[in-house]
Amino acid sequence: MTLPLTPLLGVYVGRPSRLPDGRRSAIIKQRVEAPLQLTLTGLQGDKVADARIHGGPEMAVHHYPAEHFARWASHFPEIADALVPGSIGENLSAHGLTEENVHIGDVFRWGEAEMEVCQPRMPCIKINSRYGVEGLAEVIMKAGRCGWYLRVLRPGEVRPDQPLEHMARPSGSVSLATFWEVQNAHRPGIERLQAIADTPALSPKWQRKFQQRIAWLQRNGG
Repeated sequence: MTLPLTPLLGVYVGRPSRLPDGRRSAIIKQRVEAPLQLTLTGLQGDKVADARIHGGPEMAVHHYPAEHFARWASHFPEIADALVPGSIGENLSAHGLTEENVHIGDVFRWGEAEMEVCQPRMPCIKINSRYGVEGLAEVIMKAGRCGWYLRVLRPGEVRPDQPLEHMARPSGSVSLATFWEVQNAHRPGIERLQAIADTPALSPKWQRKFQQRIAWLQRNGG
């Protein structure tokens, strides 16, 4: 299956700053209009606050579906004006790519660069801090509408006016929606867990997490 060309709504980069509650984070990003370099660790000018848990080759680029913001605004009407594309710490925003039609291992070309979907974003409580509301990060994770990270297969120059071109999808790949369905299940089947753990493009961190869960289920009756 090949997805259609996807125009970008925006490209965003940021540097660490203080959130209203004093937490240090790079979740607040600024829109860029000029060409920039995409390296193996991310977009030129994009930094992280805590390199122990953010950034690096397996979290080089964060894409968040723009259509999700209307859903969160309905849950949290008091911050509806703040729930707009580019506000949740993403690097890329677009309509048309969601967890339902994007698979782990999908390869996209953007300008001179190529990127591979390697893991979902795991929302953290800094999302709550960024918007000044409790519970948003938890709602996002429970719904499995967290966006995803891409690793960079080929660095190069990219521009905000260049679309994402879907280049490849591995045989037997699983969607991010399926990932979250299994991940959020109280006691998922071992075969479904193993199918995701065996996905070659999945980040090593998540492969280990799924293998650990499989081992626990095997010890405790499946």
